[in-house]
Amino acid sequence: MRGDLEWGTVPGLVRSAADRYGDVEAVVEGRTRVTYAELGARVERAAAACVANGVAPGDRVAIWAPNTLDWIVSSLGAVSAGAVLVPLNTRFKGTEAAYVLSRSRAKLLFVTGTFLGTSYVASLRRAAGEGAGSPGPLPGLPHLEQVVVLSDDAPADFRTWKDFLASGDGVGSSEVRSLEAAVDSASPSDIIFTSGTTGRPKGAVITHAQTLRAYAVWCELAGLREGDRYLIVNPFFHTFGYKAGVIACLMRGATMIPQPVFNVDTVLANVASERISVLPGPPTLHQSLLDHPNRDAYDLSALRLVVTGAAVVPLRLVERLREELGVGTVLTAYGLSEASGIVTMCRRGDEPGVIASTSGRAIPGTEVRVVDARRAAVAPGTPGEVLVRGFNVMGGYYEDARATAEVLTPDGWLHTGDVGVLDDAGNLRITDRIKDMFIVGGFNAYPAEIEQLLGLHPDVADVAVIGVPDARLGEVGKAYVVRRPESSLTSDDLIAWSRREMANYKVPRMVEFVGELPRNASGKVVKGELRRR
Repeated sequence: MRGDLEWGTVPGLVRSAADRYGDVEAVVEGRTRVTYAELGARVERAAAACVANGVAPGDRVAIWAPNTLDWIVSSLGAVSAGAVLVPLNTRFKGTEAAYVLSRSRAKLLFVTGTFLGTSYVASLRRAAGEGAGSPGPLPGLPHLEQVVVLSDDAPADFRTWKDFLASGDGVGSSEVRSLEAAVDSASPSDIIFTSGTTGRPKGAVITHAQTLRAYAVWCELAGLREGDRYLIVNPFFHTFGYKAGVIACLMRGATMIPQPVFNVDTVLANVASERISVLPGPPTLHQSLLDHPNRDAYDLSALRLVVTGAAVVPLRLVERLREELGVGTVLTAYGLSEASGIVTMCRRGDEPGVIASTSGRAIPGTEVRVVDARRAAVAPGTPGEVLVRGFNVMGGYYEDARATAEVLTPDGWLHTGDVGVLDDAGNLRITDRIKDMFIVGGFNAYPAEIEQLLGLHPDVADVAVIGVPDARLGEVGKAYVVRRPESSLTSDDLIAWSRREMANYKVPRMVEFVGELPRNASGKVVKGELRRR
């Protein structure tokens, strides 16, 4: 298996892929087709522009954009210049994005123009356009020196992608390559911000060496190979899209076909026209594919590998992928940002029942334990909190020693907050979340964060959010709300307000008004009682 020692760093991987797979198609985006050699040249030019604009090793560079070729080039360019990548969730609203930009003290931001009818630039300006004043374009973000819009049009105080790239033309290839060579494999490659029980996003810091080793393992277990054509529907801001997608393809010389928005008709068209062989994603993606009324009109015969996770996978889904679509390999996996995005994974050859009912076994170099409230290991078949230790576990949350100490033990065990069961063979089944997290169509939703946002509504006196089953998305949020006296707030009003104030997957789909929330003696909401309702 190729490992982290061969490439050393993400810039080393990009350079190696350009050399090894030069004439192979690297990225297909509409009519644009870019080989690995051309991708390497584009990334080098983006890195030169980062250098010309003052990006120094260790600086944080953020990106807020959907899955595109420009995302790949700008992000890998920043990392090649020695920067630490901070991907922002495309579902974020301006205030949510501004918080992560402020918290990470990002120096440079790459942002899309308009996506799904929303101007990200206008949204960010509303959230951070005022403040104490700074030399940058957004007074509320004094550390952000420059905003680059990934389009041909940008406001006067921002820069277009074309102008940004041109600004680096005076930086020589030798300077860029010396910077690439100077990147240390033990230094951070990215900070993935993930929400927790505090309701505030925290940044999991992952190194180059961790990223490369983890996804070399992923490639080996999944069986990704040169010649594969990989439709990347999983968002790049998430490890499933960026690392199990972009990084994995760079390792094996697979062709990336990024898809910015999940739309089942577009997926079907892409799979047929581009002869897609690899299609990871949440179970809802594959279920939509199988149930599409015009599925038979598309040639899906090239599909050979599906990797899914993020939710319970019905056995019938595994069987249908194999029987109806002829998919040779269907695998499930479990991971979290704090552990490089991968902890356990099924193996090729596992029985369908194992794939459907578990997330597989610990990946090589990683230990998984299930413990009780006293942190003692429990017997197979007994539920408890899932703990992880290994090369893949983060060094900590970015500049947050207190939050780090809450989840990392002195001897290296990461408390995941997930409840799970190990079987006799070491296969892990996730059964619940200590953190109350629920998963909406593959996106982690955290009640504490949603409750904090709902609490900002002037008519909301008290609120609790739980996840409830949903046939299409797996789970959705339901809010139990105590209205302020004399308020006439309706559920439709609150849901409409929520759609303006938070990412779509966080928006409660149901609201029930109550006189008071059930609380225990210490004042905590008894969510078990709400679930029983």
